[in-house]
Amino acid sequence: MFEGLSLTHILLFLVILLLLFGAKRLPEIGGALGKSIGEFKKSMRDIQTDMNQPSSHVPPAPTPPPPASSQPSVQQSLPPTDRRTN
Repeated sequence: MFEGLSLTHILLFLVILLLLFGAKRLPEIGGALGKSIGEFKKSMRDIQTDMNQPSSHVPPAPTPPPPASSQPSVQQSLPPTDRRTN
């Protein structure tokens, strides 16, 4: 992973971090980084176990449409009209 980094590169990186954040903040940053990596790994394990377990959730069957006799026809739903002609 870090094949191109030598000991000099790593030491230079640590010195820059020390100058930027100070000696008091580096342990806090390291602890917070360690906790966040641990939480990330735990959530990845949880996701993998959820993906590997067979799903017991069965989707509900679709409801069938109501019978045709219970649906109003077009003629029943129209208002009565006056059929007198002049």
